[in-house]
Amino acid sequence: MLDYDAEADRYDETRGGVPRARAAAEAVLRLVPPGARTLLDLACGTGLVTERLTRPDLRVYGADAASGMAHRAVRRVPGGIVLADARRLPLPDASVDAVSAVWLLHLVPFTAAIVAEAARVLRPGGVLIVTVDKDAAHDVGSDIDAVLASHRSYEASTDRADLVAAHAAAHGLEPAGATRFTGHGQGNTPRGTVEKLRRGYFASWFEGSPETAAALAAGLGALPDQDRPRDDPEYRLVAYRRPVRRD
Repeated sequence: MLDYDAEADRYDETRGGVPRARAAAEAVLRLVPPGARTLLDLACGTGLVTERLTRPDLRVYGADAASGMAHRAVRRVPGGIVLADARRLPLPDASVDAVSAVWLLHLVPFTAAIVAEAARVLRPGGVLIVTVDKDAAHDVGSDIDAVLASHRSYEASTDRADLVAAHAAAHGLEPAGATRFTGHGQGNTPRGTVEKLRRGYFASWFEGSPETAAALAAGLGALPDQDRPRDDPEYRLVAYRRPVRRD
C-alpha cells in the first residue's frame, strides 16, 4: 500500500486535480438525500473533493488516517477535518445523515469493517455512498489494456460491487441508487503504466513475478504514443440507505 503521508505533496496533481474532484463531488451529491444536514467524507485525503461537497444546509466533515493528508485537508475545510481510522470513528451512534467513501474500499483489506462503522454512525434514513469496482473502471479497452489483459483479475478486489452490497446488507443497509462520473485526467499512458506497475499501484489485480512484470513493461514500452493518455475511466458510485423503522 502507498505511503499516503509521503504522497500528500503530489497527490492532487497526479490524480486528476480539480476536474476529477469536481466530477466526484457532483456525483456524491446526486445520491445524498434532499433532507440531509450532515455528511462525513471518509479518507478525505487533501480535501479536494470534500471542499466541493457543498449544498445549502449541508455541513460537511472529513476524516483521514494519514496525518499528511489531513494537514492539507484542514486548510480547505477549516474546523471540519479529523484524524481518524475509518474503522473507529470518533462519533456516536446514529449521528450523521450521510457517509461518503470515494476511492477508498479498493485500497484496504477491511472493507467489511468500514461498512459496519459507517452503518453504525448513520441515522435512520441516512446513506452510505461508495465507489465500487474502481480498478476495473480503468480497463477502457485500450491498447494498454490489451497488453495487461492476460494478467488482470479483479477477483481479489475488496471494492467489488457484489462484496460491498453483501457487507451493506449484513448491517441492515438497503440499495438506494447509483450513478457514474468521469475520472478526468486519469487516462493511462503506456509510459505511466510502466511506472505505476513498478511502484506497486496495481497490487489489487496484479500478483505476477518480477519476470512477468518485466515482460508487461516491455510490451507496454513497444506501444505507440508513449505519453498520449488513453480514454479516462468512468467510476461508479452506489448508495445504501439505513431504513427508517416504522413501529
